[in-house]
Formats: sequence, C-alpha cells, structure tokens
Amino acid sequence: MSRLPLRTVDDAPDAAKNGLELAQKTNGFLPNLLRLLANAPAALETYQTVSGINARGGLRLAEREAVQITAAATHGCGFCVAGHTIAAYKRAGLTEDVVNALRNNGHVPDARLNAVAEFTRAVIRSRGGVDDDELQTFRAAGFTDANALEVVLGVSLATLCNFANNLGQGRVEPGVSALRLEQPDRGGSRVVGAATS
Repeated sequence: MSRLPLRTVDDAPDAAKNGLELAQKTNGFLPNLLRLLANAPAALETYQTVSGINARGGLRLAEREAVQITAAATHGCGFCVAGHTIAAYKRAGLTEDVVNALRNNGHVPDARLNAVAEFTRAVIRSRGGVDDDELQTFRAAGFTDANALEVVLGVSLATLCNFANNLGQGRVEPGVSALRLEQPDRGGSRVVGAATS
C-alpha cells in the first residue's frame, strides 16, 4: 500500500488534472508514479516537462535508460528500477546482461554504456563534483561536455522520481513487480532476481 495517495483524474488537485489526462491518453493507463506526483501538481509538471526536455538531448535512448537505471539502483528505488528495466528492453533494445549489470551497479559489458553508468555513479557520489579523471574517462568514451551535463539532467530527473517513490512507497504496476529492487535497509539495496527480457 502506498504511503501517499495515488491520485486519479477524478480526485487529483485541479492543477494536476490536465497532466494526468495527458498521461492516461499517452500510456493507455495512469502510471503510479504520476498518480503519486499528482499530490503536488508542481512536481507532476516538473516531471512531465523535464522528461520531454531530457528526451531531446544528445544522449541516445539506451544511454538515457542507463542513467535512469543506474540512478534508481544507486538511490534504492525498486519502483524505478523495475519501470526502467522494462523500458530498457522494450524501447531501448538493451540485452539482459547489460540490464542486469546496470541494475546491480556492476561492470556493463557495453563499453559506451559502462562509461555512462560509471559517470552517473560519479555524479551522484560527488554531487556533481566529479574529479578530472572521471570527466576525462567519460570524454574518452566518445562523450561531449554537453553529454556530461545531460547526465546531470538525467540524474536530476531520476532523483525526483526515485525520491518521490521512496517517500510515497508506491506500489509497482502489475507485470513489473518481479523486476523491483528491494531496500533491506537505508544503507544499501539489492536486486530481487535477475531481469529477463
């Protein structure tokens, strides 16, 4: 059960109704994250606006999903790990070994995605103050300074989602709950099972 209400179009604050209606039309259902964010219309608007901006950046879809899964795993958000695991398979075409490495904050067998994951963890760990070697390693993998800032953008989006889900303790939609990440304590996290496509 969610600790915060999961709003519907009918019971959401007026300022959130249009955002929820758009999400329902786009997805064919209302994702629980958006139902949770609708408690604060500004949070819902921020999520929807920043998601659109993030999608227009120079990082490819697979790279953006690598940022999202890495951040969610680092932040211990099982809800977001599950959701982005599905997106990584269905929309980004990532393989099981890549997705499982991202979910477990391990070495990713794709060099470019590994560079994204490592840089994402460095950004989170240092709160953006990565050292020169970490930035140079990211650049050496073929990324630009604009891409480095787009990782920060992706982390900011992930932080909103991960922290909101961790606060609200929302339930994961049916069909993806087996892909969630458990939080045994506040100091760490572990993945439940392996992600299979």
